[in-house]
Amino acid sequence: MAKKAVVLFNLGGPDGPAAVEPFLFNLFYDPAIIRLPTPLRWLVAKLISRRRAPVAQEIYAFLGGSSPILPQTEAQAEALENKLNEGGTDSYKTFICMRYWHPFAADVAQEVKNWAPDDVILLPLYPQFSSTTSASSIKEWQEAAKKIGLDTPTAGLCCYPTMAGLISAYADLIAPKLAEVSGKPARLLFSAHGLPQKIVDQGDPYQWQVERTAEKVVEKMGLENLDWKVCYQSRVGPMKWLEPSTETEIHRAGEDGISLVIVPIAFVSEHSETLVELDIEYAKLAKEVGVDEYHRVNTVGVHADFIAGLAAMVEKLSDPSIRSESGMRICPSGYKDCLMLAS
Repeated sequence: MAKKAVVLFNLGGPDGPAAVEPFLFNLFYDPAIIRLPTPLRWLVAKLISRRRAPVAQEIYAFLGGSSPILPQTEAQAEALENKLNEGGTDSYKTFICMRYWHPFAADVAQEVKNWAPDDVILLPLYPQFSSTTSASSIKEWQEAAKKIGLDTPTAGLCCYPTMAGLISAYADLIAPKLAEVSGKPARLLFSAHGLPQKIVDQGDPYQWQVERTAEKVVEKMGLENLDWKVCYQSRVGPMKWLEPSTETEIHRAGEDGISLVIVPIAFVSEHSETLVELDIEYAKLAKEVGVDEYHRVNTVGVHADFIAGLAAMVEKLSDPSIRSESGMRICPSGYKDCLMLAS
């Protein structure tokens, strides 16, 4: 029986008001986020985090002062561990590693080393790959593991935008929300976290993968003449971000006189972008611009299909490399940030 450690990566979030500013500093100090030389990046991160902290604290106040992302991820880790240990010959243990707040990679890598697994499997909880999320987390893990001498054979997933369990979970969660719309025709908005346009232009496949996820969900639902659109939320700063924005699409729905069902297509757990931005801020905007009905679909969370899909991918990983859901490169060749440089 082999011992296998499965490390789940997520963004992380402040665990109290005092943690908001250092959390934001860690986020903006990441070279994958602010692409500047170290001394200048430190100054920019310090400035942005200090200025944004009061606004962010107000946002987290709606959530009791802290982010729910850690307990949400803990529930997913427990569900996945239980699924992986259902009658198999290997022994799996899940570990949670957050990128910008506790538990950090350095601490989790030591926990994994102490458990002494035969294999380590890296599992980003970002279905769609980006250099700013999955790649950043995997790089930090590799550095932390090297520093403490954790040289256990390590495999990992870089992305799974069309994984069957993910797609079926979304389809299952969307259907009842569409059924709730009682009046005007409804448009399905797949809202993903935004990204600066220049990062995509430089070779990041995130937008391409988000669009593939949405297409597969629509295909799975099989509804004739379904009105749907991909859009992007959570813009920060003056630079050009991916378009159309979710705000723009909400305004357009008001102008078109239709209702909205909004799907957080790139989030697999609830946090401030879903519970505050989508549920409170965008719901208010929808009402102001005349959207008749506004319904928000839950994230996939611990949906049985999603967890089963994660487990199936983990069980297939063997050789020490980073792979996509199919085991081969899925992104077109122009996306140079893809971790699988060759199929």
